Amino acid sequence: MSGDRRGRGFRGPLAWPPVPAMRSRSAQFDELVLDGVENLERRLKRKLDGIEFAVEDVPSTDPPPWEHDLALGRAYAAGRGSSARVVLYRRPIESRAAEDSELAELVWEVLAEQVAHVIGIHPDDLED
Repeated sequence: MSGDRRGRGFRGPLAWPPVPAMRSRSAQFDELVLDGVENLERRLKRKLDGIEFAVEDVPSTDPPPWEHDLALGRAYAAGRGSSARVVLYRRPIESRAAEDSELAELVWEVLAEQVAHVIGIHPDDLED
């Protein structure tokens, strides 16, 4: 049996073609982070190969004692055998942005702040 009750064959594609509206919020967020990294590399005029970038939904349940608010991102310095790492927390960032344009701007600000911390410059040096 062909999976077709009336013998007419399949009538259309089994899945919709991919369109931007069908991407998940996490995939859209990941794309904003990647765009931000590319923008940073252009501004710094160098690759950021020595830094690993990650997105997590929320921060760990055991924040450092000096963090009183929910963290939007964290930077970890390179250690023995490990690269420097920048982590952005998707849900806290999304909760602070009312519109997509605000989300893109907030992702940029958090990313720039964390990368500046890792490479030892002031975040304002990354602004236009």
